[in-house]
Amino acid sequence: MSAITGVFKRELRSYFATPVAYVFIVIFLVLSSAFTFYLGNFYERGQADLMPFFNFHPWLYLFLVPAVSMRLWSEERKSGTIELLLTLPITMWQAVVGKFLAAWAFIGIALALTFPLWITVTYLGNPDHGVIVASYIGSMLMAGAFLSIGSCISASTRNQVVAFILTVVVCFALVMAGFPLVLDAFRAWAPQGLVDAIAGLSFLTHFASISKGVIDLRDLLYFLLMIGFWLYASAIVIDLKKAD
Repeated sequence: MSAITGVFKRELRSYFATPVAYVFIVIFLVLSSAFTFYLGNFYERGQADLMPFFNFHPWLYLFLVPAVSMRLWSEERKSGTIELLLTLPITMWQAVVGKFLAAWAFIGIALALTFPLWITVTYLGNPDHGVIVASYIGSMLMAGAFLSIGSCISASTRNQVVAFILTVVVCFALVMAGFPLVLDAFRAWAPQGLVDAIAGLSFLTHFASISKGVIDLRDLLYFLLMIGFWLYASAIVIDLKKAD
């Protein structure tokens, strides 16, 4: 744990060493507010809750999380500092987990700074706070899943732009797998079992379930297994490419 903590602190400090972190947070907060109060029809709905806020999270993360993850390993490989990192007395797995947790914590900070929206809906009405807490938990888990995919793809290339684009494509496929329009297209010819299997792979399906206030063990396991799988894949890719 001490090795993971060391990598975690190093990486988290590096985020705030440049203006990029602050620009990311400002963009995230501005877009979250705009989507909630304008595109989400917050006032027209006449209901004080954060459903419009969380409904846009899969689409926000689709572009903002890859922007964070693209530098996780691509920058290390391009600058050559990955060799220095791997000469430290830490295992490959500890390096992968430490860097992932730092990026996840950074996104968590950005998400935590949206608390004024929670205060606003509480002032305007009487929202179900249990649903809001569950939605925040689901949002963090979904961000972690996006980030773990980005970590693996970032480890496979030196080019950050390529890492960003590939991460967006993979995450978009996993979001759209649960989109009603896509599922309806499969229902027209595929058996229900296949349709359910496709929906079960989607971030959208599992996040929507949690955002309703129901924290199902299956949804938690889905996100945790997704994170674990892609982080394990990241360690394998880095080990294979460290001689490049």
